[in-house]
Amino acid sequence: MKLTIIGLTDTPQPQLNSEEMWAVLRGKVFSGGRRHHELVERLLPADAVWIDITPPLAKVFEQYRQHDEIVVFASGDPLFFGFANTARRELPQAQILTYPAFNSLQLLAHRLVMPYHDMNVVSLTGRPWHEFDRVLIEGKQKIGVLTDKEHNPAAIAARMLEFGYSDYKMAVGEHLGHPDKEWVREMGLKEARIMTFSQPNCLILTGRHERRMSIPDHEFMLLDGRERMITKNIIRTASLHALELWRRHDLWDVGFCTGSVSIEARLQFPHVEVQAFEIRPECERIIAENSRRFGVPGINVHVGDFLAADCPTLPRPDAVFIGGHGGKLREIMKKVKEYLLPGGVIVMNSVTAESRKTFEEAAIEYGMELSTAQHIQLNEYNPIYILKCELRSSS
Repeated sequence: MKLTIIGLTDTPQPQLNSEEMWAVLRGKVFSGGRRHHELVERLLPADAVWIDITPPLAKVFEQYRQHDEIVVFASGDPLFFGFANTARRELPQAQILTYPAFNSLQLLAHRLVMPYHDMNVVSLTGRPWHEFDRVLIEGKQKIGVLTDKEHNPAAIAARMLEFGYSDYKMAVGEHLGHPDKEWVREMGLKEARIMTFSQPNCLILTGRHERRMSIPDHEFMLLDGRERMITKNIIRTASLHALELWRRHDLWDVGFCTGSVSIEARLQFPHVEVQAFEIRPECERIIAENSRRFGVPGINVHVGDFLAADCPTLPRPDAVFIGGHGGKLREIMKKVKEYLLPGGVIVMNSVTAESRKTFEEAAIEYGMELSTAQHIQLNEYNPIYILKCELRSSS
């Protein structure tokens, strides 16, 4: 099978080059979105067969497999968050030839006369916030964003302001490439938050945000002001090291309380997706406030009994931190073991011999490999043991 994928801008009368036009003239089967069909219909042969690219894409590729050659029309650069990437995945044996046009962010950069070789690009088109939150936390100074109706410029500005990223400027391009509808505007985030923008659009953010790490304990909002209800700074640092988050993808924080471990995990390792669990409903407000205070969007909070939580719908973790267990440590470890990926780890801080014994016995019972406990003495009172076990790949 051969796919020729031709990129289009938003201009109502696309002018194809000689190679693209030759592909159209000799083509019999064509495909693209409905908007693409409207743009190129006048160029197609009278007997052309057209396959709409509409969800579910599995049915689109079923139709593709019935033909030897297809000319596909796509937006901008087909390899820039574009259809060619999907085609390579779904039709790995197909011969693919691409003819790119400028993508929307390139067009916007040119309208602004802005160099874009140093731009960090994120697509929010049909995607969650995670990668956008990541570049914010990392403090990137130039961010290009592909949007959709939900993740529109106003919603993006509101999210940034909520978490303290107020020093950015936003430039928005609407209908880029269309001679009558194109509109480019530059504004502050407070202005963008209350504005309405037409689709399709994209935006570029420029600014600077100081990235926080290793937050002092006294800066956190606490549960009823109780200083003992927070994992202390030096213990957080050691626990995050034990979790080896630099090579993990999904962290579950069971018993988050103030959210200090979840927040430091996201600040230091923003590529990691965090699911935070807590039985006390009042802690939901506390983790929300601390997340805003330290500029940490994207922590997924679950309030209620962890043992009753609906976990099958969540990404399986490769790292779990148990911050609180309410006397049900063995049961919690058993449930965690059901979802933990092979090679994943569980880490817990123990201040009593009883909890340490329970952790170690449960780890052995559930077929996990114990690491040597780390001993830390913060003061003359209780020593703390950082406990760790790993799920063997064969378990």
